[in-house]
Amino acid sequence: MSKIAELFAVPTRNAADVDWATLVENQQCPYISRKCIKVRKSEPDVSIGTCSVYYGRSEDQILICPNRLLIRRQIFTDCLHLLTLHEPGNELHLIPEVSIPGGSVDYFLVSVNRRRVQDFVGIELQTLDTTGTVWPERQRFLDSVGLATDSRDVISTKRFGMNWKMTAKTILIQLHHKTQTLEFLNKHLVLVVQDIFLDYLKREFQFDHLDSPKLGHPMHFHAYGLNESSTGPASMNLRERLSTDANGIAKCLAGCRKMLCRRFPLGRWS
Repeated sequence: MSKIAELFAVPTRNAADVDWATLVENQQCPYISRKCIKVRKSEPDVSIGTCSVYYGRSEDQILICPNRLLIRRQIFTDCLHLLTLHEPGNELHLIPEVSIPGGSVDYFLVSVNRRRVQDFVGIELQTLDTTGTVWPERQRFLDSVGLATDSRDVISTKRFGMNWKMTAKTILIQLHHKTQTLEFLNKHLVLVVQDIFLDYLKREFQFDHLDSPKLGHPMHFHAYGLNESSTGPASMNLRERLSTDANGIAKCLAGCRKMLCRRFPLGRWS
């Protein structure tokens, strides 16, 4: 069975009536209502289109594209309670890619009244990065459904993997900087992830001090699980929430350094 779980937002299993040729030709992502932005480095005009993959012995469905988290826009609805100054009648605006000290934030959900900002919450999306390339696996799937492909891709032995450690370390460092900014402004930042990734963070980093969600905390984690469907892409449901502050994120990173020191003591390299 193919390791590609979803291609251009369409499940690859139990999808016998799908017009794959048209999907691949159009290269459209329904979550952003335009062409898929994941392109091949060697062919920038060709979108890869892989939303999620099956990985590991248990074949967990793992999201590898942040835009996949945008399904039904549920993640934004689940942040409304953090707009503590929002009132009925205020307009809600969604603003993408806003630069702040410490980096840029994927989205800001903003409450506006009479053209004046009343409140806002920053929302970061994070899915797992891959190692290697998913292209041969993608092409093998397309070959299996009768589409013309390059035979060199189909027989390629190149594989892909999940870059758990680097994805985790990178996002925690970014969160530390951004949380400091939002905490100074007395606002909230939400990291939206898949539950399987949050489970990894809790195993490999120091997360014991994170609390059940509190409105007074500036940094919130929202973890979503997938509910596979035979009629469309898997839906998402909010399975776990945690919260902390900038110092709490720093403790997570301190736990990372201790973990690395235990695994790679200096004596091994002297």
